[in-house]
Amino acid sequence: FDISPFEDAAMLMRYAEHLAQGLGIVWNAGEPPLDGATDFLFMVIVALAHRLGLSMEVAVRSISIASHMATVLVIYIGMRRVQSAGVWAAFLSALYFAAGPGLFLAAAYFGTPVFVLGVACSWLLGQRLLNPATRSALAYAGFSLACLLTSLIRPEGVLISLFMMVAIAIQLPRPEVRRLIKLSGGLFAVLGGVYFLWRWNYFGHPLPNPFYKKGGGSLYFGSMRASIRSSVSLGLPLLPVFLLIFWSRQNLRTNLAFVLPIVGTTLIWVLLSDEMNFADRFQYPVLALFLLSWYPVARNLATELNIPDSSSLNRMQKAALGLVILFVAFLAFDRQISKSREATYHRDGRYDVAVMLSRYADRGYTIATTEAGLLPYYSKWRAIDTWGLNDRWIAENGEITVEYLDQQRPDIVMWHEFFSPLSPPPLERAADDPWFRQVMTLQRYVDQGGFVLAAVYGVKPTHTHYYYVRSDLPERDEIVAAIRSMEYRWSANGETGVNFAFADGKAE
Repeated sequence: FDISPFEDAAMLMRYAEHLAQGLGIVWNAGEPPLDGATDFLFMVIVALAHRLGLSMEVAVRSISIASHMATVLVIYIGMRRVQSAGVWAAFLSALYFAAGPGLFLAAAYFGTPVFVLGVACSWLLGQRLLNPATRSALAYAGFSLACLLTSLIRPEGVLISLFMMVAIAIQLPRPEVRRLIKLSGGLFAVLGGVYFLWRWNYFGHPLPNPFYKKGGGSLYFGSMRASIRSSVSLGLPLLPVFLLIFWSRQNLRTNLAFVLPIVGTTLIWVLLSDEMNFADRFQYPVLALFLLSWYPVARNLATELNIPDSSSLNRMQKAALGLVILFVAFLAFDRQISKSREATYHRDGRYDVAVMLSRYADRGYTIATTEAGLLPYYSKWRAIDTWGLNDRWIAENGEITVEYLDQQRPDIVMWHEFFSPLSPPPLERAADDPWFRQVMTLQRYVDQGGFVLAAVYGVKPTHTHYYYVRSDLPERDEIVAAIRSMEYRWSANGETGVNFAFADGKAE
C-alpha cells in the first residue's frame, strides 16, 4: 500500500482528477475533451469519490478492492441461487476467484475488478432468464441494464454482452428469443445508442482514443495467441469440464452456449495490440466466466456420463472421493496463488522524478514522454504522450513528428528504450518498429533543439530511461542536478538504476 500506481494505471487517474476538478474529461487542462481513459464508468466513479474528499489513490484502490470482494460474494450467491449449485461447489469457486489476481490488480491501481464485477453480474442475470420461474419483463430489463453498465465500464463490455445475449438466446424457446431481442436487446441498443451519440458529440470521435492507436483496423494474431494462453492459464483447472462437452449430443447446444462467452472474450483481442496488458488484466474477465459456467456444464455431463450421485456412495467411497477432490483443489489453489503473486511491481523512479517536477507545476512547462502515466500525473505538467494513447493528433496521424514537437515545444523529453550510450541500438530495428521510430524522432528533436542530457537510467545498459532538459529553461541546472542525484529505482525489480549517460556510469 506504500507503492505508487503502476505506470499505465496512472493515466486514468489524471483524467479522473481533471473531471473531479470540473475541467471535463481532458488530458491537459484547458484543451479539448479526450477519451484516453477507456474505463469510462470507473473513471467517473473515481472522480466522484475524489470530489467527495477521498484522495485519488484511496478512491481507486478502495473501489477496486470492494469490487473484488463483491464479485466473490456474487459468484457464491449466484451459483447457489441461480444455478442451484451445492455449497462446496459454490464455496470453492468463490474461493478460487478470491485467490486470483484481483487484489494484485487493485494494488496496482487498475479498475479491472470493477469491470469483472459487471461481467459476473450480467452473466448471472442472463442465466436467470433460463428458468421460467424467474423469467419476467423485469428480469429481461435487469439483464439489459447490467450489460449496459458493463459496457460503460470498458468498451469491450459491448462485445462480451453480445456474446452473453447470444448464449442465452441459444437456450431459450423461440417466443422467448423474440422477447429477449425486444426487451433486453432493444433497451440495450436504445440506452447504449444515446450514450454513444453523446460521447461522439463530446469527444468528437466514436471510440476511445487508444483504440485508434492500438487497433487501427488491423488484426493482431500475436495478441490473440497471447490471449488464448492467458485464458487457458486462468481457467486451467476447469478446462477438463469444457473439453468433455462433445461427449454426447444430448446437451451439446446448451454446453456450447456456456462456452461461447469464454471463447468470444478470449478471441476479441485479435482486434487490438497486447501492450499494457499487466498481469493478463485484459483476459481477467474470463476467470469469472469460467467459474460461472462450469457447474451447469458439469451437471449435464454428470447425467450423460452416468456418474453416481454422492448419496449412493458408501462411507469409504465418499472418503476416497473427498481425498481426490482435496488433492485436486490443493494443486489448483497452489497454482492460482503462485500465479497471482507474480502480479507485482516495485518502487518506480519515474514517480520520484515526477514528484520532484511537481515543484514547477505552476510554471506552465510541458513534458513529452513515452511514459504517459506517473510522470504526467504526479508532475502536474502539461504532457504530450508521444506514443499517442492520450494524443488525438498522434493517434490519427500514426506517429509523432519533429514538426509536431516543434509546435508543442516541450521543456523535458523522456523516453523508454532498449539502448544506451554503452549499448547502441541495432540499425535493423528502424524499418519495422514503430516504437523505435518514435524514439528516433525524439532523439532528432533533442539533438536539433539544444537539450541537455540529464540521465540515462537503467539496471542494464540495454534497457533504459532517457531524460533530456531544454537548455534555455530557467531552472535547467537545478532540474538536471535533481534528476542526476536521485536514487532511481527500476520498477521491474526494485533495484537502484545506474546513470549510463556517461561512460563510467557517473554524472559530470
